[in-house]
Parts: sequence; structure tokens; C-alpha cells
Amino acid sequence: MSRYFGAIRQNGYVVRDIEAALQHWTTVLGVGPFYYLEHVTIENFQYNGAPTSADMSVALANSGSLQIELIQQRNDEPSMVRDFLQAGGEGLQHVAYWMDTPAKMDAALKKADELGYEVGQSGVIGENWRFAYLKTEAHPGTVIELSEVCGWKAELFQQIADAAEGWDGSDPIRRVQR
Repeated sequence: MSRYFGAIRQNGYVVRDIEAALQHWTTVLGVGPFYYLEHVTIENFQYNGAPTSADMSVALANSGSLQIELIQQRNDEPSMVRDFLQAGGEGLQHVAYWMDTPAKMDAALKKADELGYEVGQSGVIGENWRFAYLKTEAHPGTVIELSEVCGWKAELFQQIADAAEGWDGSDPIRRVQR
């Protein structure tokens, strides 16, 4: 439990081939089902304070209360994902903390600023759900993501968690259209 942001709710893995990663996670590790968003629409996507049009594919599943996120960048636009891959990384890139109201997200961003953390990338997905990746990776896999999880996003995340309970291996990859 972080004394700053609460419980880690998600581990985010950057991969070069999301389809191969999905195959590994569902068959070798037995984790699933994964909810797959092939091209995530990110509004006001910023990288180091400048606009970027990085194209991301994301797949989400739960292992107990921990959400697993697989991320593949589909183009070469600037992003922390691209930086991670260019540095030779593939694997755990970030841990995420979820804020269930805009006010809690504002407070978390203020706390990050007070701690001297810089925002490396940020944006908005869906109905004004903000996210921010902080430049905190002095140790591999420790980028912090602050994520607003409310409304439709919270409902989707609950559906993903519920589907993982007692999952029998059927329908391992479920495409999400939104």
C-alpha cells in the first residue's frame, strides 16, 4: 500500500507483440479473459508537455484484485512506451493507482507535484477519464500511473474483474468496442 496513493491496482506490461503476449498470458499463465481494445482513442495526449498521436493497443484482465494491462504501441510517435522499448525494455513498465472521483484524481496529481514528480505523459480516455504517467522509474517497472476510474470505465473494470473469477479458459480474448 502506498502511503501517497493507496493500493496498487494494476501492473502495466509493455510488449512488442500483444497477440503473442495474450497467447502467453492466457495459455501458459492461465490468466484471463482479456478485454482487448485494439486502438485506444486518447484525447489531449501529451508527452513531456507536447502533443503526441501515439497509437496504443491495450488488453486488460484480472488476477485476483490485481489488473494486468498489456500495451503495444502501434506507431513510432513519442511516448513513455516507445522510450521503454527503445531502452531495451519489454515487460513491467508501470504500476497504477486508481482514483474513483475527479476530486481524488486532482488530489493525487497535487500530491505528485508536491513530491516533485514530473508528468511524462498524460491524456483523456472516454468520458473525461484522465491518466498521468509520472517519471518515477529509478528502479525498473516503477513508473507510476494515476488513473481516474469512474463511470463507464469503472463498470468495464468491474466486468473484467468479475469475468476473471472462476474463468474456465473459454473465450480468452474479448474485443471491446467503444
